[in-house]
Amino acid sequence: MSYPNVKLSKENHVAVITIDHQPANALNQTTLKSLGEALDDLASDDQVKAVVLTGEGRFFIAGADIKEFTELDEQKAVAVSEVGQQLFNRMETFSKPIIAAINGACLGGGLELAMACHIRYAAPEAKMGLPELNLGIMPGYGGTQRLPLLVGRGKATELILTSQLIDGEEAFKIGLVDALFPVEQVVEEAKKLANKISEKSAISVKLSLDAIHHGLLHGVEAGYKQEAKLFGQVFTTEDRKEGVAAFIEKRKPNFTNR
Repeated sequence: MSYPNVKLSKENHVAVITIDHQPANALNQTTLKSLGEALDDLASDDQVKAVVLTGEGRFFIAGADIKEFTELDEQKAVAVSEVGQQLFNRMETFSKPIIAAINGACLGGGLELAMACHIRYAAPEAKMGLPELNLGIMPGYGGTQRLPLLVGRGKATELILTSQLIDGEEAFKIGLVDALFPVEQVVEEAKKLANKISEKSAISVKLSLDAIHHGLLHGVEAGYKQEAKLFGQVFTTEDRKEGVAAFIEKRKPNFTNR
């Protein structure tokens, strides 16, 4: 399937979203809209259990489309920021895990999008950063909030205020990405992870994602309460019965996502 600037493919239980807006896969408003429509498709497809997101060619996403910024006044800029934030918040709370396969330059809005994914794999040479201050602006799609959660307040502040770009090796060291692979393998490795996750009960995956996000958003005490609530919910499912029976019988479970 294809949307303007976005390609969507599905294989077994894994979907791959590819941003394809040449030459650098910039995130203009059309691309953001298409990404939202692709997520609509995946949300309603019970066969898809995990998602890989990458960029076409030698770029992941080089940033927002700066040409669009020339037309913004204060009110329009707030609206653009809110559109991006709402989409990336939706990704962060998506019921199926989204794995970013960072195959090249991942800058500005591109890094903000990658940080909204649940897991990030990257190539060692991939350049990452939030260079908005070089343009006299600032991150507007959630970068000032997600980067400190991933790398700590001090490092995030340094990276944002200096517009410093780092490679995948440094990103891995500071916790911005979760694993490194050669550029020609990073998408396939992300698919392998997605396939591994797709073997689990989709209900258990969804509820686990919910619990993780709830604690990060509301604090650990609220997270404990949400975890207990969801732990109770999972015990009402057929998958729980199947998983326990399979363990006792020493066989692979056959989850039906009920």
